[in-house]
Amino acid sequence: METGVTDQGFPVEHIDTSRPHPARMYDYYLGGWDNYEVDRAAAEDVMKLAPDTRATARANRAFMQRAVRTVVKAGVRQIIDIGTGIPTSPNTHEIARKIAPDTRVAFVDNDVIVAAHAEAKLTNEGNAAFVHADVREPRTILDHPTIRRLIDFDQPVALMLVAVLHFIDDASDPEGILAALGEDLPAGSHLILSHVTADFHGEERRRAEGEDVVKVYDRTTAHLTLRDHARILPFFNGYELLDPGLVQATAWRPEDGTGKAGEAGGRTVACYGGVGRKP
Repeated sequence: METGVTDQGFPVEHIDTSRPHPARMYDYYLGGWDNYEVDRAAAEDVMKLAPDTRATARANRAFMQRAVRTVVKAGVRQIIDIGTGIPTSPNTHEIARKIAPDTRVAFVDNDVIVAAHAEAKLTNEGNAAFVHADVREPRTILDHPTIRRLIDFDQPVALMLVAVLHFIDDASDPEGILAALGEDLPAGSHLILSHVTADFHGEERRRAEGEDVVKVYDRTTAHLTLRDHARILPFFNGYELLDPGLVQATAWRPEDGTGKAGEAGGRTVACYGGVGRKP
């Protein structure tokens, strides 16, 4: 194990390279280089079981970009991006600031690997900050002094949980977490959310493939919980879904030119995406 300290002040030896890590696996799916052999091996196992994994990751990323543009065009000028993951350009602040350069972004993640990258890649342009916190402790996030300094809760906020909640099991009460995160958000705020699913596969493939992929993630630092549409929809309680609702990620507003329904294999993209507005 290496010794030293990351830019965020975390000892490098606290970064566990002995087990696969979902953030590093996702980075590999996207074609990034911030991953280790153990992550690549696990990711390859997942892709053998679910050949559409890489297409799903890219479709999820494209959905995120379209959703951020949508809320910023609607007038939102501050974003809390929870579960930031390893930075992959264009990042949330880069997308938002192409439309509104004054957009403020708070990045939140519970992982020291993400923290190690945050200062150099996410917070070096001003009006952006990183908070090391866990989504399972929503008040810790909302009451964090960095969040309170950067985010004005009297003005609309975009709350982002992109490809996050499938790593929160039912026992951790994801609906309660979302309700708590929404407590301080004023009217006009938005929720951007995506979640992997097995809904777009046949019953037999869904059952076998889903169980096997979950077993791979059981070897990692975070477990995977696949949910269907009916179990994901309640995450938007308290928000009015923007058209076209909670849909396959490729089908969410593809008309802006950055995606199209049916891209990346269409029906095999195993991810839902949706954006809600707080009335």
